[in-house]
Amino acid sequence: MNVLASLFKRDGLVEKHQLEGVDPSDRYFNRAVLVNRTASGYSAKMMYEALTVEGLSHPTIAAAITELVVKLQSLGFSRIRTRANFKGTKYLAEKETWIEYQDPV
Repeated sequence: MNVLASLFKRDGLVEKHQLEGVDPSDRYFNRAVLVNRTASGYSAKMMYEALTVEGLSHPTIAAAITELVVKLQSLGFSRIRTRANFKGTKYLAEKETWIEYQDPV
C-alpha cells in the first residue's frame, strides 16, 4: 500500500484540496487542505507556516472548506481559491475547476 492510500485509510481523509491565496504580509501561498470524515459530516484542516487552521464538522465538504476560508479571511488572508486534487486516492490531475471566494469588504 502506498503512503497516500494508507493516509486516506488511517486518518479518515476523504479528499485533499488545493488552496491558493495571499497571506497577511502580501505573499502568495499554496497549501493542501485535508478533508476528513467525522461522526457528523466533514471537517477541513490546513497548515501554513506555524499556523494550523481547522474547522468544525459540517454536513458537506463544501461547507467545511468554506468555514476554513472564512477563518483564514478573518486572519487577513485574501484572494483565496480552492479546488479538489484528490477524491479518495484518485488524483484528479487538476481537472476540477477553481472555486473563488469573495474577499470580505
